[in-house]
Amino acid sequence: MFRFLAVRSAALCLAIALFSSVASAQLKVGVVNVQKALSDTDELKKSQADLAKKYEPRQAEMDKIQKDLEQIDTQLNSGKLNAQAQGELQAQGTRRQRDQQRLQDDMQADLDKDRQDILSKMSAKMQDVINKLADAKGLDMIVEASQTLYSKPALDLTADATAAYNKANPAK
Repeated sequence: MFRFLAVRSAALCLAIALFSSVASAQLKVGVVNVQKALSDTDELKKSQADLAKKYEPRQAEMDKIQKDLEQIDTQLNSGKLNAQAQGELQAQGTRRQRDQQRLQDDMQADLDKDRQDILSKMSAKMQDVINKLADAKGLDMIVEASQTLYSKPALDLTADATAAYNKANPAK
Protein backbone atom coordinates (compact mmCIF):
# COMPACT_ATOMS: atom_id res chain seq x y z
CA MET A 1 0.00 0.00 0.00
CA PHE A 2 2.80 2.37 0.95
CA ARG A 3 4.66 1.46 -2.21
CA PHE A 4 1.57 2.26 -4.33
CA LEU A 5 1.25 5.70 -2.72
CA ALA A 6 4.94 6.42 -3.25
CA VAL A 7 4.74 5.46 -6.95
CA ARG A 8 1.59 7.50 -7.37
CA SER A 9 3.15 10.56 -5.68
CA ALA A 10 6.27 10.24 -7.82
CA ALA A 11 4.16 10.03 -11.00
CA LEU A 12 2.20 13.12 -9.94
CA CYS A 13 5.42 15.07 -9.26
CA LEU A 14 6.81 14.02 -12.63
CA ALA A 15 3.63 15.10 -14.41
CA ILE A 16 3.67 18.47 -12.64
CA ALA A 17 7.31 18.99 -13.55
CA LEU A 18 6.64 18.20 -17.22
CA PHE A 19 3.62 20.51 -17.44
CA SER A 20 5.37 23.35 -15.65
CA SER A 21 8.21 23.30 -18.19
CA VAL A 22 5.69 23.41 -21.04
CA ALA A 23 3.71 26.19 -19.38
CA SER A 24 6.81 28.29 -18.82
CA ALA A 25 7.81 28.14 -22.51
CA GLN A 26 7.92 31.60 -24.09
CA LEU A 27 4.84 32.29 -26.20
CA LYS A 28 5.45 34.82 -28.98
CA VAL A 29 2.36 36.94 -29.60
CA GLY A 30 1.50 39.80 -31.90
CA VAL A 31 -1.53 42.09 -32.06
CA VAL A 32 -3.21 43.41 -35.21
CA ASN A 33 -6.11 45.82 -35.54
CA VAL A 34 -7.49 44.24 -38.72
CA GLN A 35 -10.05 46.97 -39.36
CA LYS A 36 -7.39 49.69 -39.20
CA ALA A 37 -4.95 47.62 -41.24
CA LEU A 38 -7.54 47.17 -43.96
CA SER A 39 -8.68 50.80 -43.92
CA ASP A 40 -5.09 52.00 -44.35
CA THR A 41 -4.41 49.83 -47.43
CA ASP A 42 -3.93 51.43 -50.81
CA GLU A 43 -6.39 48.97 -52.34
CA LEU A 44 -9.25 50.06 -50.08
CA LYS A 45 -8.52 53.74 -50.65
CA LYS A 46 -8.63 53.18 -54.40
CA SER A 47 -11.80 51.11 -54.10
CA GLN A 48 -13.49 53.88 -52.15
CA ALA A 49 -12.56 56.41 -54.81
CA ASP A 50 -13.85 54.04 -57.53
CA LEU A 51 -17.14 53.58 -55.67
CA ALA A 52 -17.57 57.34 -55.28
CA LYS A 53 -17.04 57.75 -59.02
CA LYS A 54 -19.40 54.87 -59.83
CA TYR A 55 -22.24 56.33 -57.76
CA GLU A 56 -21.64 59.96 -58.73
CA PRO A 57 -24.36 59.99 -61.46
CA ARG A 58 -26.96 58.62 -59.04
CA GLN A 59 -25.95 61.18 -56.42
CA ALA A 60 -26.23 63.95 -59.02
CA GLU A 61 -29.73 62.74 -59.91
CA MET A 62 -30.73 62.78 -56.25
CA ASP A 63 -29.30 66.30 -55.89
CA LYS A 64 -31.34 67.42 -58.90
CA ILE A 65 -34.51 65.99 -57.36
CA GLN A 66 -33.68 67.80 -54.10
CA LYS A 67 -33.39 71.10 -55.99
CA ASP A 68 -36.71 70.39 -57.73
CA LEU A 69 -38.32 69.78 -54.34
CA GLU A 70 -36.93 73.06 -53.02
CA GLN A 71 -38.34 74.91 -56.04
CA ILE A 72 -41.73 73.25 -55.54
CA ASP A 73 -41.66 74.27 -51.88
CA THR A 74 -40.77 77.85 -52.81
CA GLN A 75 -43.64 78.01 -55.30
CA LEU A 76 -46.09 76.55 -52.79
CA ASN A 77 -45.04 79.09 -50.16
CA SER A 78 -45.20 82.05 -52.56
CA GLY A 79 -48.98 82.34 -52.21
CA LYS A 80 -49.37 83.14 -55.92
CA LEU A 81 -51.00 79.83 -56.90
CA ASN A 82 -54.68 79.06 -57.15
CA ALA A 83 -56.10 75.98 -55.40
CA GLN A 84 -55.90 73.73 -58.49
CA ALA A 85 -52.28 74.65 -59.27
CA GLN A 86 -51.33 74.23 -55.64
CA GLY A 87 -52.89 70.74 -55.55
CA GLU A 88 -51.07 69.71 -58.74
CA LEU A 89 -47.78 71.04 -57.39
CA GLN A 90 -48.24 69.18 -54.09
CA ALA A 91 -48.93 65.95 -55.99
CA GLN A 92 -45.82 66.54 -58.10
CA GLY A 93 -43.79 67.17 -54.93
CA THR A 94 -45.07 63.95 -53.36
CA ARG A 95 -44.08 61.97 -56.47
CA ARG A 96 -40.62 63.55 -56.53
CA GLN A 97 -40.11 62.77 -52.83
CA ARG A 98 -41.10 59.15 -53.45
CA ASP A 99 -38.72 58.99 -56.45
CA GLN A 100 -35.91 60.44 -54.37
CA GLN A 101 -36.51 57.96 -51.54
CA ARG A 102 -36.51 55.01 -53.95
CA LEU A 103 -33.31 56.23 -55.60
CA GLN A 104 -31.66 56.70 -52.23
CA ASP A 105 -32.74 53.25 -50.98
CA ASP A 106 -31.58 51.54 -54.19
CA MET A 107 -28.27 53.36 -54.20
CA GLN A 108 -27.63 52.57 -50.54
CA ALA A 109 -28.41 48.87 -51.07
CA ASP A 110 -26.12 48.68 -54.10
CA LEU A 111 -23.37 50.60 -52.32
CA ASP A 112 -23.60 48.35 -49.25
CA LYS A 113 -23.39 45.24 -51.46
CA ASP A 114 -20.36 46.59 -53.33
CA ARG A 115 -18.61 47.54 -50.07
CA GLN A 116 -19.33 44.12 -48.58
CA ASP A 117 -17.94 42.37 -51.66
CA ILE A 118 -14.77 44.47 -51.52
CA LEU A 119 -14.28 43.94 -47.79
CA SER A 120 -14.87 40.20 -47.91
CA LYS A 121 -12.26 39.77 -50.68
CA MET A 122 -9.81 42.02 -48.89
CA SER A 123 -10.36 40.28 -45.54
CA ALA A 124 -9.39 36.95 -47.06
CA LYS A 125 -6.25 38.52 -48.53
CA MET A 126 -5.43 40.17 -45.19
CA GLN A 127 -5.77 36.83 -43.40
CA ASP A 128 -3.15 35.36 -45.75
CA VAL A 129 -0.88 38.35 -45.17
CA ILE A 130 -1.23 38.01 -41.38
CA ASN A 131 -0.42 34.28 -41.55
CA LYS A 132 2.74 35.01 -43.58
CA LEU A 133 3.66 37.83 -41.21
CA ALA A 134 3.37 35.48 -38.23
CA ASP A 135 5.59 32.92 -39.95
CA ALA A 136 8.16 35.56 -40.93
CA LYS A 137 8.35 36.94 -37.39
CA GLY A 138 8.27 33.53 -35.74
CA LEU A 139 5.09 34.25 -33.80
CA ASP A 140 2.97 31.59 -32.16
CA MET A 141 -0.19 33.66 -32.18
CA ILE A 142 -1.63 36.92 -33.50
CA VAL A 143 -4.73 38.28 -31.81
CA GLU A 144 -7.20 40.91 -32.97
CA ALA A 145 -6.57 44.19 -31.14
CA SER A 146 -10.28 44.77 -30.50
CA GLN A 147 -10.40 41.52 -28.54
CA THR A 148 -7.60 42.43 -26.13
CA LEU A 149 -7.93 44.49 -23.00
CA TYR A 150 -4.28 45.47 -22.98
CA SER A 151 -1.19 44.88 -25.04
CA LYS A 152 2.20 46.52 -25.17
CA PRO A 153 2.63 48.85 -28.13
CA ALA A 154 5.68 46.81 -29.18
CA LEU A 155 3.36 43.88 -29.94
CA ASP A 156 1.25 45.91 -32.40
CA LEU A 157 1.79 44.66 -35.95
CA THR A 158 -0.98 46.69 -37.61
CA ALA A 159 1.38 48.90 -39.61
CA ASP A 160 3.43 45.85 -40.62
CA ALA A 161 0.28 44.07 -41.79
CA THR A 162 -0.77 47.10 -43.86
CA ALA A 163 2.69 47.41 -45.43
CA ALA A 164 2.81 43.69 -46.21
CA TYR A 165 -0.69 43.84 -47.70
CA ASN A 166 0.22 46.82 -49.90
CA LYS A 167 3.33 44.99 -51.08
CA ALA A 168 1.48 41.72 -51.82
CA ASN A 169 -1.62 43.40 -53.32
CA PRO A 170 -0.71 46.66 -55.05
CA ALA A 171 -3.68 48.88 -55.91
CA LYS A 172 -4.50 48.61 -59.60
